Amino acid sequence: MHKHILIADDHTAIRQAVKLVLSTTLNINDYHEAANGREAVEIAERTKPDLIILDVGMPHMDGITAAEHLKQSMPQVPIILFTMYDFGPDHAKQLGVDSVVSKPNGFDKLSKEVRSLLSQ
Repeated sequence: MHKHILIADDHTAIRQAVKLVLSTTLNINDYHEAANGREAVEIAERTKPDLIILDVGMPHMDGITAAEHLKQSMPQVPIILFTMYDFGPDHAKQLGVDSVVSKPNGFDKLSKEVRSLLSQ
């Protein structure tokens, strides 16, 4: 599957783990990375990814604020919040994103959500 993914998380180890999981489970190997929300918005506007994965708690701009900016400039691009916070499934629409996956639910659920959103 040739898709371009933007992964934004302030922890390098999480970004690396997401890339590893998606490359092995979905054969996706085209990524950009951001360490904060502001950087995520700048990179997304420049690279036009097919899907964006955002952490919520990031410096300089949190993931929810970054998602608001990104949905205004590129509403067709699916956004997944991958977070330690447990928002529950109904909160995605309230937050203006396509999906919320809690990190404690793991990378398997994230992989399934990525596959689902990219196949739409």
